[in-house]
Amino acid sequence: MSTVELSIASPDLSVQAMIDLAKRYLEAAKAPATRKAYASDMSDYGSFCARIGQPIFAPGGEVLALYIADLARRGRKPSTIARRVAAIATEYHSAGYRESPASSFLVREVMTGMKRILGTAQDRKSPLMPDDLARIVAACPERLIGLRDASIVLLGFSLGARRAALASIEVSDLELAEQGLLVNIRRDKEDQEQHGRKVPVAFSAHRETCGIRALAAWLEAANIKNGPLFRAVDRHGNVSSRALEPGSIARILKKAARRSGIPVHRRWNSRVRSACKCRPESPP
Repeated sequence: MSTVELSIASPDLSVQAMIDLAKRYLEAAKAPATRKAYASDMSDYGSFCARIGQPIFAPGGEVLALYIADLARRGRKPSTIARRVAAIATEYHSAGYRESPASSFLVREVMTGMKRILGTAQDRKSPLMPDDLARIVAACPERLIGLRDASIVLLGFSLGARRAALASIEVSDLELAEQGLLVNIRRDKEDQEQHGRKVPVAFSAHRETCGIRALAAWLEAANIKNGPLFRAVDRHGNVSSRALEPGSIARILKKAARRSGIPVHRRWNSRVRSACKCRPESPP
């Protein structure tokens, strides 16, 4: 993926500092995962152009329209195709072109027709339900690592949080409330500008699936008083001082699901969080 360059140069150190800062902001305009996806999309588009003997930056929308048809023929979902078209448009602008083929009438009509024929319904995974949570928690090992896994599952479900958000939570992000906790989510995919948001978590009437109790049990057993909530535990029961990576949390969740016999493609979903929430009760 091309990078937009700032070509201004100045011997003035204060101006150069502003240039460097602007470059940093430019780099941060897209999340690392987005940049990686766009680079992969452009690589695929480049291979397609080479296959049909056309330049990547061809004028008009004919080549892009053919690429859209090729993606659909290969079974790509409309959402994937739309993302690739967005990546190509970004690449055109990054390369200095004022207009991209994505904005042409031809490409817009081809996209509309493709969505009408293929549909745009999302292939959603089955959400976790209360009985699933109970099974997962019951299957967690009866030792320190099991307390951690149970707290990740239950707090994550209660928050409706993604793995990156869970990995970023620290003890200082927890605030006691009248009926539970307020958790400050400082990092979230939907919060690209990092405003942060506080999410309430209530006590559950069912102790075995209460995210607050599970978290308290983990923090006490691991003797965690500050820093990251969720950390690695080695086979000797030693707790790391560093936060788990989002990928590690994903693997923990999948392993916990496998232990209970629940298909690993399932996930908790904010749409069913209310199904697990019971009448709040007083703290123990």
